[in-house]
Amino acid sequence: MGDFYDKVANRYSEIRPNYPPELFQFIASKTPIRDLAWDVGAGNGQAARSLAGMYKNVVATDISQKQLDLAPKLPNVRYQQTSPVSTIAEIEHNVAPQSSVDLITIAQAVHWFDLPKFYQQAEWVLKKPHGVIAAWCYTPAEFNQSVDSVFARFYIDAKPYWDPARYHLDDKYRSIEFPFMPVEGEDHTGPFKFKTERQMDLDSYFAYLRTWSGYQTAQKNGVELLTSNVIEDFERAWNEDGGGQKIGVFPIYLRIGKVGIPG
Repeated sequence: MGDFYDKVANRYSEIRPNYPPELFQFIASKTPIRDLAWDVGAGNGQAARSLAGMYKNVVATDISQKQLDLAPKLPNVRYQQTSPVSTIAEIEHNVAPQSSVDLITIAQAVHWFDLPKFYQQAEWVLKKPHGVIAAWCYTPAEFNQSVDSVFARFYIDAKPYWDPARYHLDDKYRSIEFPFMPVEGEDHTGPFKFKTERQMDLDSYFAYLRTWSGYQTAQKNGVELLTSNVIEDFERAWNEDGGGQKIGVFPIYLRIGKVGIPG
């Protein structure tokens, strides 16, 4: 996916939703020490920016240097490009030593990972027994019944062009592999539901849809998903109540857990 996100880095930074303070407050409340957080798949630094206000130091890694170049420059955040598949030695060199990280976050990305290998690395680098790992995704924006019904048809047409990993987003991370213990105060690892909102006009909504990997894959195959008919359907639905700006609500689904005591 690195090549795809390189191509849409600027648009991705401008149009994708931010994450709400409530999400980070919940996550931080589960980490008793806040010395070091590792944000994996950091992209343009959306999560790293929020973590920087809660943790003493943040390491934000991504395979796309173009994405990292768009991230905010903050005194306690270190950005690091990594290879798609890192070894333990590379984790130690690029991120942190063994058992030294208080929190790992993965925003809208863990479904792309080689999970068994990544979780092995997470176990290695997290503090024992209180190191926390938090992975979340968001599902498409919800506006109103008219717009959402047009979107539902558009989404069905896009499905053949999604990577199979997209299933985990549709499933709201319920069935994704997550072999960790519940954090303090919880009896399961989620998903816990949050939401974020973004104001959009129709043009920015179309720009958001065009940043999708499924849309880009369709174009590579010579298929335009936003045909004139689909655009007309969206315009009709969008303008039913006067058009202009609308608030899109993005549901967020969080999986969160902690590592156990070494045996």
